[in-house]
Amino acid sequence: MKKNILFITPPYHAGVVESAGRWMPLSFVYLAGSVRKAGFKPIIYDAMSKQHDIEDIREYLLSIDFDYLAITSITSSLPASLDVLALVKEINPKVVTIMGGVHPTFCYEELFKEHNNKIDFIIYGEGELVLPKLLLNLENNIPLDEIRGLIRFENSKLIKAPHQPFIDDLDSIPTAWDLIDWEDYSYFVIPGSRLAAISTSRGCTHDCTFCSQQKFWQNTWRARYPEKIVEEIEMLKTEFGVNVFLIVDEYPTNERQRWEKFLDLLIQKDLDIYLLMETRVEDIVRDEDILWKYRKAGIIHIYIGIEATDQETLDLIKKDLNVELSKRAIDLIHSHGMITETSFVIGFPWDTKESIDRTVALAQHYGPDFAHFLAITPWPYADIYNEMKNNIVVFDYSKYNLVEPIIKPNSMTLDEVRNSILNCYRKYYMKKAPIYYKMKDSFKKDYLKRSMHLIMKNSFLSDLIKTMQRSGDFIDMKGMFK
Repeated sequence: MKKNILFITPPYHAGVVESAGRWMPLSFVYLAGSVRKAGFKPIIYDAMSKQHDIEDIREYLLSIDFDYLAITSITSSLPASLDVLALVKEINPKVVTIMGGVHPTFCYEELFKEHNNKIDFIIYGEGELVLPKLLLNLENNIPLDEIRGLIRFENSKLIKAPHQPFIDDLDSIPTAWDLIDWEDYSYFVIPGSRLAAISTSRGCTHDCTFCSQQKFWQNTWRARYPEKIVEEIEMLKTEFGVNVFLIVDEYPTNERQRWEKFLDLLIQKDLDIYLLMETRVEDIVRDEDILWKYRKAGIIHIYIGIEATDQETLDLIKKDLNVELSKRAIDLIHSHGMITETSFVIGFPWDTKESIDRTVALAQHYGPDFAHFLAITPWPYADIYNEMKNNIVVFDYSKYNLVEPIIKPNSMTLDEVRNSILNCYRKYYMKKAPIYYKMKDSFKKDYLKRSMHLIMKNSFLSDLIKTMQRSGDFIDMKGMFK
């Protein structure tokens, strides 16, 4: 009899990301495919996208049978993940609980010290090879000592196995697309759409000190074959009706020849799809001569990381970027009718109201279609953490979401940082919103108007609207876009 393993997302929500759509847990597609190949029966329950709270989750857990439960966690979702694990053990203490993801990979000692009654195993790093081995060994009463990538807590002792080498051939990983509740996933900016997340590569070779990805992937980068990616995209459209694809890679454009081949294959297929992606400023400038292929292949929205607006800060956080390139990259993307999005990080220990004002001014000079103003958040495992730990005053991990300030600058209070973030949005979009309305490109105009409507409804920016009203600077953005 096949044993059931339930993959579940925690009921965690923050920021403006969810205002634009519902995002599928791609990692579960790979993990579920891997355990199914090993003879187990996977179930995917995306409580986060279903907007289920802990009581909804309780009702669901009581309605199904499962022997194993797997959950992932980033730092900000950790408290919600632990609530789910506590609930599982309350309902059935015999269920084996397994945790993975970025935060458990690095903070396993803290987790087992404080929560070993909820967590049976932690898988660190890439899990597609580790998880099936763990389940098979448990089912067959085989010792776990030889399983790489596994951390466990036995007899009050922490046991960490050596790292599991990364998978060489990413296209060899089985998938379980058929287990996805497709009706849950839509990109609200494009009405009637169905959204999928896809991966074309894993890893990043850069050294940004605030980032978790380069540490998680140990500064490596591996890519899938362009033919296989396009084959998957075509299958997802044909079999599941997907027409919007989010490329989740940290760095999909790393190798130009491979990336251009991917674009060429998509253009040949002419699938009538939309793609959303993230890449680096220098790759956009590098690809100036083929940016038309980006748009013709279906790419409509590009996020590029800027993070800071002065060279000194970029150098400190090891963002290998020249500030002058950012403006050029944004202008190039705009010249091909694609939407730009970027973020600016504020609240550093050395920040002042004046330095934050300069950040807004430079953001306006860059002119991305969407600018996000984020609170610097040094994850407890990030390289930058030790440099800023003396300024950390918030220790509730659920606040480590880039929205809530957790660092107190030397010359500002947390409230001042919070108000500055809201003021950055106010200043930026009071100047930017009227431009949306006057655009001649009808697709981009409608896209930006719908996006702004969705952002304005988000709970995070409700405070912004109230602040604007109280200050007398309120501009009726909603009315402007009717």
